Amino acid sequence: MKDLKQSIFLSIWFILLTFPIMVIRVNTVEKTVHWRWANMVYVGAGVFILSYLWRYMMDRKEKKPEDSGKVTWNQKLIAEKKYLIPFCGTVLLLAAIFPLVVSDYRVNVMTNAMIYVVLGLGLNIVVGLAGLLDLGYVAFYAVGAYTYALLNYHYGVGFWIALPLGAVVGAVFGILLGIPVLRLRGDYLAIVTLGFGEIVRLILENWNKFSFGPSGIANIPMPSFFGLVSNRSQGLVLMYYLMIALAIFTIFVVERLQNSRLGRSWLALREDEIACQAMGIDKMKTKLAAFALGATWAGMMGVIFAAKTRFINPASFTFLESAIILSIVVLGGMGSILGVILGAFILILLPEELRAFSQYRMLIFGAAMVLMMVFRPQGIISNVRRTYEYHE
Repeated sequence: MKDLKQSIFLSIWFILLTFPIMVIRVNTVEKTVHWRWANMVYVGAGVFILSYLWRYMMDRKEKKPEDSGKVTWNQKLIAEKKYLIPFCGTVLLLAAIFPLVVSDYRVNVMTNAMIYVVLGLGLNIVVGLAGLLDLGYVAFYAVGAYTYALLNYHYGVGFWIALPLGAVVGAVFGILLGIPVLRLRGDYLAIVTLGFGEIVRLILENWNKFSFGPSGIANIPMPSFFGLVSNRSQGLVLMYYLMIALAIFTIFVVERLQNSRLGRSWLALREDEIACQAMGIDKMKTKLAAFALGATWAGMMGVIFAAKTRFINPASFTFLESAIILSIVVLGGMGSILGVILGAFILILLPEELRAFSQYRMLIFGAAMVLMMVFRPQGIISNVRRTYEYHE
């Protein structure tokens, strides 16, 4: 009964709050006022239902017993290795025939999704494994894109040479960012990295002689493979297959890093920095390695982005891009490779399929993130924590 009263009160409060926007509509041309009373009913009913469901789910969450010894479904999925090879083979087969049966638009959208998969896996090294909150990750993305664009504009450097160069330049900038923030943690680290991202964007926007300012750089050539690319459609297909190869390579490298000595050092750093240092782990080198490796993948994807769009300017590298990449990692599950892939597909592909709700995109996005943080803070697929048992 208490929840019912609170839901009714909340719905009335929302009706009063949104009344001037949702109900009153002024036509300045005809100088008339339209009263949209149906919108008031929709707002009240919607808020009442959502509020009541919210309270019901919170009560159910509080009453749910702890299942500490119970194996979750994603642990079973990861532990069951015999289905892994057939599943991966099926996915690769479907990915290979995908461009042959869909339009160029679908290929372009899927290529974008794969770019964000790799970006999410790169940021997952910094945030998910090392526990370093980086809000300026888009700066390394911009550095890679401008590396290819400027080298091609001034010296005619091709895509295949610029791809490793973009990774190297991204790693160098990752180290340059890591050195000043080695002693920072938590909110202070987030603020400094956010400032770094904005500094890079503002430099690119105002240094006209170097980066051509807001006008950007156009006519960036797409990659060719033994002269196979002759038009835009073939270039998109090549970029799609290249992104599949880079995504597989990234998954393999991140998986190996996660199980390496360096990966375990990152996990120790994330859990307890003081205990990590007490165990003899070099905290400075571990943080620098995380920033450098995470920035490496962002630099590579910047080169891919510049080649795919053929035009870049500072407006493509705003803080919103960093927020989206961070949301992919948080939504999928920090430290989880499969979760990051799933999170990237959800956040990049769903908005394209739901263009009818484009006006409410950010509202739906914000509500989904709030629900995830309340009911499943570990992400869609949480990382399985390894345990070791000693038997005499």
